[in-house]
Amino acid sequence: MAGKSVVMVDSKNFEDVVINSTKPVLVDFYADWCGPCQMLAPVIDEIAEELEGEAVVCKLNVDEARDLAMEFRVATIPTLMVFKNGEAVETVIGARPKDEIIALLK
Repeated sequence: MAGKSVVMVDSKNFEDVVINSTKPVLVDFYADWCGPCQMLAPVIDEIAEELEGEAVVCKLNVDEARDLAMEFRVATIPTLMVFKNGEAVETVIGARPKDEIIALLK
């Protein structure tokens, strides 16, 4: 489960939360059945807590929001995308160390 600082996004709130954000946004494209996604989940929670107020950290279940996964060409999960000013500026595929993910948001 996502920590309290992590925002769950789907087709309904993606634009409000991600595209319209004035802060950098990290979106973790994941699925419940994905082992590497489950390993990455606590790292995502930690990043959300550490960067609270500086960045928005979101999780998007690709099984529930296939349209968004297709729109952003997510073929492999976990895929992490950083959005700035409504644009996807960084894409990282696979689990990564926390400091590397935080560096993407800076």
